[in-house]
Order: sequence, then C-alpha cells, then structure tokens
Amino acid sequence: MAIRYYCRHCGTSVGTLEDEELLVSPRLGFDQLSDEEQQQIIHYGSDGHVHVRITCEHCEQALEENPDLHELDRWIH
Repeated sequence: MAIRYYCRHCGTSVGTLEDEELLVSPRLGFDQLSDEEQQQIIHYGSDGHVHVRITCEHCEQALEENPDLHELDRWIH
C-alpha cells in the first residue's frame, strides 16, 4: 500500500510515499482536516493505495495569476 499524491486540477502525479508506517502517522496532517475536507481530498483506491488530491506548483501559479480559476474544481481536461 502507498500514498499517491496527484494534482486535483491537471492530474499530474506529484509523488508517492511507500512507507506503510506513514499511513497512520500524524506527520502527514490528515488528522488536521475536517471530515468534509478528508472526503474531498483523500480517496481509497481499489488498488489498495491512498490517493490524495493536492494542487501542483504549476497549477498553484496559474491560480495565483488567474484567481477566477478558483471557481472551477478542474480546469484542465
């Protein structure tokens, strides 16, 4: 089992954590998220991996330059 991070906007793979001890670690910060935030950000795949939706650096820059993009969940298809 691994934790896989990918961009919520463009779908780019950002990184993977393979260490199973981290899956229950408070260092990941998942415990700081509300239940609603956890449902929006963290998904448990049929492949047994945890998939975490974040914003990559490129999309973060696009959001800073184009604030109206915040209204869209995913603007790159």
